[in-house]
Amino acid sequence: MISSAIIFSALELGFIYALVALALFLSFRVLNIADMTTDGAFTLGCAVSATFAVAGHPLLGIPAAMLAGACAGGVTAFLQTKLNIPSILAGIITNTGLYTVNLAVMGFSSNVNMMRADTLFSLLQPVLGKTFGKIIPVALIALLTGLLLALFLKTRIGLSIRATGDNPDMVRASSINTGFTITVGLCISNSLTALSGAVLAQYQKTADINLGTGMVIIGLASLIIGETLMPKGKTWVKILGAIAGSVVYRFIIAIALRLDLPSECLKLISAVIVALAIGLPAIQAGLKPKTSQGGK
Repeated sequence: MISSAIIFSALELGFIYALVALALFLSFRVLNIADMTTDGAFTLGCAVSATFAVAGHPLLGIPAAMLAGACAGGVTAFLQTKLNIPSILAGIITNTGLYTVNLAVMGFSSNVNMMRADTLFSLLQPVLGKTFGKIIPVALIALLTGLLLALFLKTRIGLSIRATGDNPDMVRASSINTGFTITVGLCISNSLTALSGAVLAQYQKTADINLGTGMVIIGLASLIIGETLMPKGKTWVKILGAIAGSVVYRFIIAIALRLDLPSECLKLISAVIVALAIGLPAIQAGLKPKTSQGGK
């Protein structure tokens, strides 16, 4: 039997990690770039948010983390667009460098404890109450971010980013600077990833250097689950699907934990979910009965 506490926890974490799914939606689905900066950018958001919270500025830590994430995305974009480094390799290079940067932000400590510090949630708890003091803020952040992303993709620069992902050669022929659109897209994408890390750090009142490990898989799992659940449609439907997929993914993890599966197996479960979701069309095609060419 799943208790209400587990349900609330799954919903809260689902909305927090939905920001990573939205980030990957922008980079992976819209820009058609496999951005490997995600893990490091997530940890960077955790580190910056925790550092500001310990210093007594938890609210300021949220936009500061987003700015730091945008800078990380800018570095990846620079490596890709100016130095002509392949996108995957550019993300790996940035992600590797971010490990040292994240340690430096946390004072060269592997973790930061915020048990005695105020956080976004502790400040809102007297207003929203203990029961809804966490789920309401994270739900609003996820839904508002999704709404702003949908509106952004309808602007001129947003349409240029979408066109760059669909057909970069045609975009160049239209005298649009693809380097600029890629840079803007990756900066926004990694700022959303860092926002997720910033909220998570204040949610659990701790930041760890390894918090971002495997975040690409978690985000992709959420994104692909959402695409499976939601029918193909307009951009806002896909964005809503990414948020819903993240929540469903957290419920799957919660059920796995209730089955007493070791926590070390969660990454394996995530990998299996992603593999099955991506391979679902091929599996369905293989299960369909083959019709004979004679027309019988």
